Amino acid sequence: MRLPETSAVLELRHAVRGWLVRHDLGSAVAVALSGGADSLALTAAAVAEAGSVDALIVDHQLQPGSAAVAATAAATALKLGCRSAHVLPVEVGREGGMEAAARKARYAALDGAREGLPVLLGHTLDDQAETVLLGLARGSGPRSIQGMAAYSPPWGRPLLGVRRTVTRQFCADLGLIPHEDPHNDSPEFTRVRLRAEVVPLLEDVLGGGVAEALGRTAEQLREDNTVLDELAHDLLRVASHGPGHTGDTHAHDVTLSCETLATAPTALRRRAIRAWLLDGGAKALTGKHLQAVDQLVTAWRGQGGVAVGGGEPGTRLVAGREHGRLTLAHTDRVRPGERE
Repeated sequence: MRLPETSAVLELRHAVRGWLVRHDLGSAVAVALSGGADSLALTAAAVAEAGSVDALIVDHQLQPGSAAVAATAAATALKLGCRSAHVLPVEVGREGGMEAAARKARYAALDGAREGLPVLLGHTLDDQAETVLLGLARGSGPRSIQGMAAYSPPWGRPLLGVRRTVTRQFCADLGLIPHEDPHNDSPEFTRVRLRAEVVPLLEDVLGGGVAEALGRTAEQLREDNTVLDELAHDLLRVASHGPGHTGDTHAHDVTLSCETLATAPTALRRRAIRAWLLDGGAKALTGKHLQAVDQLVTAWRGQGGVAVGGGEPGTRLVAGREHGRLTLAHTDRVRPGERE
């Protein structure tokens, strides 16, 4: 399909072409296609710029007629010139709420069907701005407001510098009719209210350019975080010792020297602790978890361990301090003095 040379079409093609050149992952890609304007525009631009494109359409089966929507998206993908189009029905669970459960099911389906290809996602600058605001509200540090990465293997996001209005204009220029997901207008979802109420208000009060400013902030923080993570990795290597010294067969093999950690700047120390906890099996770490474990290093008064998410059935994963070292082990129960 030959694309018209409108400003919207050229902007998207330039964004996709730049992403492909920067990451040099070969001539074939997969695209996650929902049928909405963002993913439709991305699919068409990818067909024009990549050697071959496979469309992956996830049917969450959450709304009546979802199979028909998915089938229409698949047919459109083939019409646009995709090499293949695959509909992936999924069962969405309930853990963490519908949004989180649907996201988990979607990414699992895409990962299982991509056959080694990078998967392009239609996240735009507007999505990035909303993500930064959500992270800011959580208050869990710079990592939560660095937004989405342009490439976090296998997920690629070529449109993080493109506004949502441009993808809609792109579809209009091609005569494409996007699917309008009713969930995108439902005020019960926080992201929808950000999109419909908060961001427009900020644009009005601050005189415009808010989405772009938030996008730049995310990019700068991501660059800073990359450097800090590298330095924290060096600190973790120096502070580490293995195997564990707890005598517990369920212990994490690596313990950390509290003395070494205590001499490091807070930003590096907490990043090192976070990486160590994640490597030991911790899940859904919060700022509260990190602060409590950090106090085992910097404010040691004989307090008990800190229970962090990630325990196995019937156990808790607990970070503690023994003989001047941080330890991590599964325990059968929360011991007296332990915190969650």
